[in-house]
Amino acid sequence: MNEMIRIKDIAERAGVSVGTVDRVLHKRPNVSAPAREKVEQALKEMNYQPNMYASALAHNKSYTFYLFIPKHEQEAYWEEIEEGANKAMEARRDFHINVRLVYYERFDDASFRQESKACLALQPDGVIIVPAEPAVTQEFTDAMHEQGIPFVMLDSYLPALRPLSFYGQDSFSSGYFAARVLMMEAAGAQEIMLMKQTKNGSVVSKQQANREVGFRHYMETHYPEVSINEVNLPLDDTKDTYAAILEDYFTRHTLTRHCITFGSKAHLVGEFLQRTNRTDVHIMGYDMVGKNAECLKKGSISFLIAQHAYQQGYSCVEALFRAIVLKKEVQPVNYMPIELIMKENIDFYRRTQL
Repeated sequence: MNEMIRIKDIAERAGVSVGTVDRVLHKRPNVSAPAREKVEQALKEMNYQPNMYASALAHNKSYTFYLFIPKHEQEAYWEEIEEGANKAMEARRDFHINVRLVYYERFDDASFRQESKACLALQPDGVIIVPAEPAVTQEFTDAMHEQGIPFVMLDSYLPALRPLSFYGQDSFSSGYFAARVLMMEAAGAQEIMLMKQTKNGSVVSKQQANREVGFRHYMETHYPEVSINEVNLPLDDTKDTYAAILEDYFTRHTLTRHCITFGSKAHLVGEFLQRTNRTDVHIMGYDMVGKNAECLKKGSISFLIAQHAYQQGYSCVEALFRAIVLKKEVQPVNYMPIELIMKENIDFYRRTQL
């Protein structure tokens, strides 16, 4: 047991002074090569492992991690990430861990650059970053590498930017999985509606775009005869606008019985189906946010794929804590489970379970 191994015990076994052992343990200079070798051999023979928790507590330093994330509304994937990050901060309060939020406007390179510069000026100990476009994101990550600031990535994995770690789903596999599950229910369907939300002509995350790639790969391979009809509900528009778009679609596409979306807003379609009493149409979506859960229970949403946003937020903070405070190695790539939630098992799903 480490607590039973004293520095004095190590010194006696190595045949050196207590001060020499202390310098070796704390990686201080002024230790001769033969003495260092004797101490390291003694440590190995005694199976000594440093108590990093005790050392970090004794150090009594505070650490500030910044969660660099897109601006968002409530009931969204990002809000659950924030909750998880705050929970991790509470769990590590004895180590004086602080988590601060920095928001940028999605699809706005100027906003990303402005907020990233502001974040760097605050001299963070670590950063959790949701990437924007690779080029503009690299400007930020290159600066963090230059300043020796560790960072963890969320949502989209960009290995070329050399993050300390990544947490999120394997987006392609998730989309492929979604297609396979959907077609178990939609066998024989002639068409499927794909609902998207876009801003400036782009979907709201690379993760959603990659899910669509996986989805279409499965469909082209196994169900090439099924038409996939895209419907765009512009981001930040009104419910009345959405209702008009959806009414027009379902009036013109009377064969559509199944819909899918790769974001957390399946409830926009689910609530419309309830209001218009279209009980023979069902949708598949992502994320266990409250409004989606309500539609799932009422039957207008058939399936939700959970990606454990809360756990992602928690784990990102924990990864920075382990790497920066405890000086431990962390797993570089961490894919979240792909879990299927239905009306029959929703009451057993624990959103905040780690």
